[in-house]
Amino acid sequence: VGGACATQTFAPLAGPDPDTFIYTNFMKSHCCYDAIPTSSKLVIFDTSLQVKKAFFALVANGVRAAPLWDSKLQSFVGMLTITDFINILHRYYKSPLVQIYELEEHKIETWRGVRVSFCLILITRFYCLLSLFDAIYSLLKNRIHRLPVIDPVSGNVLHILTHKRILKFLHIFGSMIPKPRFLQKRISEVGIGTFKQIATVQESASVYDALSIFVERRVSALPVVNEQGKVVALYSRFDVINLAAQKNYNNLNMTMQEAIASRACCVEGVLKCYPHETLETVIDRIAKAEVHRLVLVDSDDVVRGIVSLSDLLQALVLSPAGIDALYS
Repeated sequence: VGGACATQTFAPLAGPDPDTFIYTNFMKSHCCYDAIPTSSKLVIFDTSLQVKKAFFALVANGVRAAPLWDSKLQSFVGMLTITDFINILHRYYKSPLVQIYELEEHKIETWRGVRVSFCLILITRFYCLLSLFDAIYSLLKNRIHRLPVIDPVSGNVLHILTHKRILKFLHIFGSMIPKPRFLQKRISEVGIGTFKQIATVQESASVYDALSIFVERRVSALPVVNEQGKVVALYSRFDVINLAAQKNYNNLNMTMQEAIASRACCVEGVLKCYPHETLETVIDRIAKAEVHRLVLVDSDDVVRGIVSLSDLLQALVLSPAGIDALYS
């Protein structure tokens, strides 16, 4: 695919430091197509597929979302994501003794809850020649984690673009641009992250309690803390989809401690950062570990904040262009 990137024009804030706009200009000069990896996996579901089978397929293929194809309309009509799975469990779970009918029996097209995410794709499908700057703007403005990148000629989905892929692209090709001096500032100095009203969950709480926080606070991961407030684990939305793989989704009364201990995959300790560490160190750690966030802790391992990919992209790319706090 050739051609120049199409991008909206935003007036940058006046400022004496030219380093401020390095990442903004980098994202404006690259298209969504540029960030598509040479080899990647894309799973597409027909809306006539059973909801349960669809979620099992997400787990089996190690993906977090899939475009939905409607054979009758002969078009893409939405996305099925882990958020949909969480919403089904949260809305319909009653007890370990009662089967979740909506999950076991419904097809994607008949489950009314998924209609909420159907409308999102209509405003967030992105053509491959639009700039990465516009993609970041759309992701943060709509508070979503993925954009289907569409071939403008065929209408086919080429890739699902995420915050993580965009940062990875910047990390790989960032050596081509000057390194901003502000990367050497401490994370406590730059104030990038969420430091108030941090959503956490007690290790003695139930998985259903965690789902409630996911739904109400619209966060993507929860630091699990003990009675002293020290972080002992991280429970993410992706951990919830693994309930499907283990067929534990009918036992949401189990404690977070039990859920973490039963995780099938080998999970490393909580990836953390500290207020004295530099912004460059934090970005490198997130990019190399391919995670969505770091838990900011003090010297006693007490949670003091979260530094997420949304926080970084907002501060490094959008704020210099005069676009502030889209996702707050």
